[in-house]
Amino acid sequence: MAGPLTIGIEPQGASVRDMGEIAAAADAAGLDAAWTPELYNRSATITVAAMATRTTRCRVGTAIAYGVGRSPLVLAAEARDLDEISDGRFVLGLGNGTRRMISDWHGQVPDAPAVRMEELVTLVRRLWRIHEGPIAHDGRFYRLHFAPTGELQPPLRDHLPIYTAGVNPRMIETAGRVADGLLGHTLFTTKYLEDVVLPAIERGAAHAGRDPQDIAIASLVFASVHEDAEVARREAAAQIAFYSSVKSYAKLLETIGFGAAGETIREAFGRGDLDAMVAAVPDAMVDALAVAGTPEDVRAALRRYDGLLDHAILYTPSFGLTPERVRESALGLIDAVTGATCSTP
Repeated sequence: MAGPLTIGIEPQGASVRDMGEIAAAADAAGLDAAWTPELYNRSATITVAAMATRTTRCRVGTAIAYGVGRSPLVLAAEARDLDEISDGRFVLGLGNGTRRMISDWHGQVPDAPAVRMEELVTLVRRLWRIHEGPIAHDGRFYRLHFAPTGELQPPLRDHLPIYTAGVNPRMIETAGRVADGLLGHTLFTTKYLEDVVLPAIERGAAHAGRDPQDIAIASLVFASVHEDAEVARREAAAQIAFYSSVKSYAKLLETIGFGAAGETIREAFGRGDLDAMVAAVPDAMVDALAVAGTPEDVRAALRRYDGLLDHAILYTPSFGLTPERVRESALGLIDAVTGATCSTP
């Protein structure tokens, strides 16, 4: 059973400077964490460095950084730097992306993504303690032979928190096997968490001889707030449509009961009809996947994750929105869940 629900925030589509400002507002208001995404136009590690310098209390993390896009050595070095900059508040969230991202974006073989991630996390943990001596690793996906020269200082902390992203059961098991936490997908419903995610974490933990209670369950949650509830719901629906247009998520949408909606959304996407994409998202889909509406609506909807998640990451919509609205929505969400009045720090 999850502990008391903590809240974090992850803006999508914000500039690096705005990410820093939003993180500062989250920190001042008492949120548990501020997170950054990564895409072809955004580096998670650079952005989280900007967020770390604007905060003093909350955790800062990557949700996610592409594990396939960096060598284990570079990834571990970046993690050391980020943990130092943040005074020990950094959480390394890793993901692979879809199989097509692995092959077409990063030029890697997309075979066995869960095994790849398990090897990567294990190797990053060894590199975290590189000051202790040479490392010789010849694995399925990674080869590293390295002997540090000179006297290296140990990292700020003995243990780096690492969360891994997962959608399908085997990838979710990876968190139970090797990670400190799971980063769940925005398309997770509470039923999917109960029926698929928690059992997969238990299987992964059992495989590694670990206690499943030691693995934190975090998930991104579509979130939008506005005094006019319908405005917030339309913005959430647009972001849901954007994700549902990805063919890789068709099976997940079928599993959570929205396969037909997903098919209609993909057909509209193929025609380039963005309005039809959003219109194809039923109210029930918004209710199941998003916390959207007035501040009161958002707070009430978050209660469904009590006992299921340890940490909910409010994921602000960006599809079809201006950067100004993205920033406004993120600050409004911080206000809604904390009672603070957020302005640019």
